Amino acid sequence: AGLPPRHMDSVVELLESLESNSPNLTLPELARALGACSTHGCRAVLGEPPRVPPGLGHEQWGLLTHLLHRDAAVLVPDGSTVALGPLLAGIEVGQKRALGWPFPTFEPPIDPLYAVTITEALGTSFLLARGGDGATLGPGGCWDDVDDPQNYTLLGPPSPVPDAVANGAMDGALLGARLAQAPIPLADLLRGYYGMGNTTEQWRPHSSYRRRDFGVLMGPEKLEQEVEAMLRVLRALPPTGELLRDVAPEEVEAVARRAARDFTRQYVECPPIVPRCMWGARPYRGTPRALTLPLESVFIHHTFIPSAPCHSFRSCARAMRSMQRFHQDTRGWDDIGYSFVVGSDGYLYQGRGWHWVGAHTKGYNSKGYGVGYVGDFSSTLPDPDTIALVRDQLLPCAVRTGRLHHNYTLRGHRQMGRTDCPGNSLFREIGTWSGFK
Repeated sequence: AGLPPRHMDSVVELLESLESNSPNLTLPELARALGACSTHGCRAVLGEPPRVPPGLGHEQWGLLTHLLHRDAAVLVPDGSTVALGPLLAGIEVGQKRALGWPFPTFEPPIDPLYAVTITEALGTSFLLARGGDGATLGPGGCWDDVDDPQNYTLLGPPSPVPDAVANGAMDGALLGARLAQAPIPLADLLRGYYGMGNTTEQWRPHSSYRRRDFGVLMGPEKLEQEVEAMLRVLRALPPTGELLRDVAPEEVEAVARRAARDFTRQYVECPPIVPRCMWGARPYRGTPRALTLPLESVFIHHTFIPSAPCHSFRSCARAMRSMQRFHQDTRGWDDIGYSFVVGSDGYLYQGRGWHWVGAHTKGYNSKGYGVGYVGDFSSTLPDPDTIALVRDQLLPCAVRTGRLHHNYTLRGHRQMGRTDCPGNSLFREIGTWSGFK
């Protein structure tokens, strides 16, 4: 009772309090002291965790353990969930690099920044799952209340790298690389990256570009090399050597290759999708009908109402709830009609999703996905990044994952019925896309 919500704002407030009361211990170091970097590889890179400073009051101790324990995750303003362990470990590596701190050397060489954020977790996950059916990546999850988040529940069987860890790892690598170039106050870094305090809702925070920026920072070949090197280092560490004792070198290479390929496909090449429980969806009415995959078509829509694009998680979630109410209460449909809805905040929003028949294109709902852009695009276009979210990410991802046929057909809603949808401007735009007929 009385504990703060798990917002990134709470972490920044804690950071500023810590800087004034315990200037000799940084927030990343304090997180390690509370177990946030307790894996053998992370300890080998950053050393044994420091001692928790004495003299902490009961209230402050409760706040610290609530926010910084090993599995802590927080909700950030763009609506994504970030694990603090890999985020703060990456930040600590960046801070120490800027100070010229001598990291331990390993054979083979590893990059400490990637070791503490993603490569140990990724390599271990795929190593443990080889030859079996265990989950290696994901799933996502949802908070009990986005305004007062306390409990985060996964949406499926857990892996060592759920979405929150993937987000935290990518953010930790990006912010650690930024700090290694030049020092910046940590509170300012976090506020700027996550767009905290942004009230105009006309500006996407840097965090919504994490997948793109991580892909630029670390391509799949580099990721594969670092995962393989990390596994070879783990073989030499006494606690983890047993896990790798009977794993041949060529199998280590294969594990690293699968890990880098699957992580890149899921978290770099595919777009982020906000699940229904995060935008506050009502339950589906009745029994949904399953689609038969792969589908052969995609139908592009604009919502028309809301007529303005949404530029933040809160405004896009509000638009989703409004559309669902209209579709259910006025149209009499079982649910929001679209398969997916495209915000101008860098995220797709799950409607009916990948597996259930929608109500988007009369006569064709079981034959294709309906993808609706939030806004009226009769005379204007979504911004280029929002166009690319579907054209360059969603559609190729759907093909790679077996949900959409490789020679799919793309059409505007107006081609299938008497409507102006998806607006003249957007219709002209999709006429240039692959698959358009």
